[in-house]
Amino acid sequence: MIWPSAKRNLVVSVTLIGCGLGICGWQIEEHLRFKRAAAQALVNRGRDITSTLGVVVRSQRRNGLVVSKERLQSALQDLIRPQELESIAILGATGEPIASAGQPVELTPEMLRARGVFWRDHSLTILNLMDLGSPAAEDGTRPPAAIVVSDERLTRVFRAPGPRRPSEPGAAVVPDAAGGTAPRPLFSRPSWMSKEDYDSVIQKQGAHSLVLSMSTGEMRRVVQSDLLLRSLVSLLALGGAVLSVLAWRNLAKNSELQIRLVKAGEMNTHLKEMNFAAAGLAHETRNPLNLIRGLAQMIAMQAQSSPKLKEHASTIIEEADRVTVQLNEFINYSKPREAHLGPVEVRRLVADVARTLLPDIEEKHLTVRQPDAPLVIEADEQLLRQALFNVLLNATQAVAPGGVIEIRLAPTGPREAMLEICDDGPGVPAAERASIFKPYVTMRPKGVGLGLAIVHQIASAHHWEVTCAAHQPHGAIFRFSRLTMAHLVA
Repeated sequence: MIWPSAKRNLVVSVTLIGCGLGICGWQIEEHLRFKRAAAQALVNRGRDITSTLGVVVRSQRRNGLVVSKERLQSALQDLIRPQELESIAILGATGEPIASAGQPVELTPEMLRARGVFWRDHSLTILNLMDLGSPAAEDGTRPPAAIVVSDERLTRVFRAPGPRRPSEPGAAVVPDAAGGTAPRPLFSRPSWMSKEDYDSVIQKQGAHSLVLSMSTGEMRRVVQSDLLLRSLVSLLALGGAVLSVLAWRNLAKNSELQIRLVKAGEMNTHLKEMNFAAAGLAHETRNPLNLIRGLAQMIAMQAQSSPKLKEHASTIIEEADRVTVQLNEFINYSKPREAHLGPVEVRRLVADVARTLLPDIEEKHLTVRQPDAPLVIEADEQLLRQALFNVLLNATQAVAPGGVIEIRLAPTGPREAMLEICDDGPGVPAAERASIFKPYVTMRPKGVGLGLAIVHQIASAHHWEVTCAAHQPHGAIFRFSRLTMAHLVA
């Protein structure tokens, strides 16, 4: 089941990511449109050049028909632009170039048959039919295709003398020498050329189609710049969407954490109240326990003649003492730990605690090795005394008679020190070393399990770290680290 908050986060995340993807799709569509527009602009530019070329050819025609090849090629060369128009050629009806400028154009039979616009890797080829004749006459007739010939041939053939033929279609009527009128052709084959020669010239030298080869470098540069810009916009959109999703989730998590903190604060207050009430209950329970213990002692003293009754009274006394110890440990554990720091000479404090445990030490004939070098740290003396007492008491109870307990004290940095209590007892199994400082965790059958929990509380109040490790060849090491040194004592 999806919780409402998770469902809301999913909807918002999908919406934000969808917006980012939508912007990316829009940018892709706009780039494709820009690319098509750039390609069409290049094609239109080619058509403009074609129109310009038509004006050039018409201006070069002689007698409405013939164009000088040399002058036409010079005009074509003027149109060549290396970064725009790479080559231009005028083809005859057979597909052979009759006038050209720039780089040679490779034409395939398919291109000659299909004609139109052909895109290549780095160029655009435009191949189309030409209409470069003079404007139509009044009767609607169109002039024939321009004939491109060299100046030598133009002089030798098309300027040869001979009578004009007024009967040709499209002839203009002009006054003659006698004042009459006679038709004069604007464009027709010369009278001195046979029709076969004229058709041959038209077939070979007549301007039939035009080929333009234009560079696409500038267009590709502009298209690539547009692609880069739109890619950047798309990346920013996606990045913004992802960051928005992360920000929204962080905001949602912060809101949830704030709610949890409020609930945790309320629970902490409730636990403090319960802890205070439990400590008060434990404190009040000790009074009737003391009364029960006292009555059991009186019964034991008066029941000298009844061994069974005396045994029961002794059992009551033992259980009352055990419960009293547990209550005292619980009351001690429930107290708030607030460290009031001051300089503490650790070697002297260890010696005081060892004297307190001297009866237990002598009873088991234990050897206690205390630190040699004096060291002063910043600590709460009473709390540190209690922590040392609890750890040393556990050590004296754990080791066998004749065992060894060693207290080590050494600096670990310019202002840090470490305190270790080592014993050669059975040690603590590796699986239980992490939980040994939790409340009510004990390895002794009659242990309460609050001694090391109190040690952990005291270490936390000082911002120390207390750990349990293995001691070689056997035993345990309780290590206090990150102690702050005050100053060394000479």
